[in-house]
Amino acid sequence: MDRGFWLQAGAIAWPLTIALVLGLVVHGALLALARRADAHLATRMRARIVQVIALPAAVALPLFFLSIAVRAVPLPEDWIDRIQHWLGVGGLLCVTWLLVRAIGAIERRILRQHPVEVADNLEARRVQTQTRVLSRIAQGAVILGGVSIALMTFPAIRQLGTTLLASAGIIGLVAGIAAKPVFGNLIAGLQIALTQPIRLDDVVIVQGEWGRIEEIDSTYVVVRIWDERRLVVPLQWFIENPFENWTRTTSQLLGTAFLWLDYRTPMGEVRKALQHICETDERWDGRVCVAQITDSDRSTVQVRLLVSARNSGDLFDLRCAVRERMIEFLNASHPYALPRVRVARAIRAAEDADSRVYRAHVPAATTTSPGAEDVNAADVVRETTHPG
Repeated sequence: MDRGFWLQAGAIAWPLTIALVLGLVVHGALLALARRADAHLATRMRARIVQVIALPAAVALPLFFLSIAVRAVPLPEDWIDRIQHWLGVGGLLCVTWLLVRAIGAIERRILRQHPVEVADNLEARRVQTQTRVLSRIAQGAVILGGVSIALMTFPAIRQLGTTLLASAGIIGLVAGIAAKPVFGNLIAGLQIALTQPIRLDDVVIVQGEWGRIEEIDSTYVVVRIWDERRLVVPLQWFIENPFENWTRTTSQLLGTAFLWLDYRTPMGEVRKALQHICETDERWDGRVCVAQITDSDRSTVQVRLLVSARNSGDLFDLRCAVRERMIEFLNASHPYALPRVRVARAIRAAEDADSRVYRAHVPAATTTSPGAEDVNAADVVRETTHPG
């Protein structure tokens, strides 16, 4: 009996041991191949393909060797079926993993072919936005499908699915209400990928915050605020709410710098100075350079300096430079053009003297009720002597 036990144990152990050793060897070799491919990832297409396949294969092939070995061991049929079932589930998950990595590799290739670091990157941003959103949706669909198929191989889960389908009306209604935000963001992601109200690296104003679109995921958008904060906004928000997109069709923008100056400001000199400032600043794109008086009040005029730049970052810096250099120019060449409060004692004294002369020659006003009749002196004497 002991001999038979050891013979059976050997019959079970040898195939499994060979499969495990072979699986470990293949696993180590594939991991080494993946590390070697990482070193050439940036230059060779073959290395990228190997890098995608190597890691899932390093798990799937040992499972495949074990599956072959299990068929050769003298175990009860139900045990073999259970082991084969779990190994099959593992292989199915490895295939799902491989598909997800393949989609990611295709995404990265498209992104490399359309870099956004170039000057005119409108088309590249359009392609990158569509690629990222559709890639996230495809990866999510593959994961959901793979996990669902793996779960449906279990009889208990399959029976539960049949029960749920039998009561699909109520369950579907409850699930639809509960999953409304998820599906709403999924549909919003498809809308954004197709219509593209926003793209990667777009300059936007969201809820009063200025920033750039840094990331578009399957459910949310990350906006990088100018002070390096991150604003995380659901995808559906961009479909349902208005927002500003400064780079929707082009990154070129117009900007203003306002100055309040004196009425004696020589606008011809201001225009010449503004043209010189723009021409000597590399951030000006050569399109617009205009100085105009746009408003006035009792003591000053409002001068608008309108300039243009290639993008919003250059425009902000250019506006600051125009404002600073124009003030320096006016201080140096036309200081009288800067606004000031004038206080002159001589003028005030002359105005006081004129006021005193006016009061001496003009009698004091008589205050009467509205609509009262004029009364002369004769009438007063008549009423006094003849009171009746």
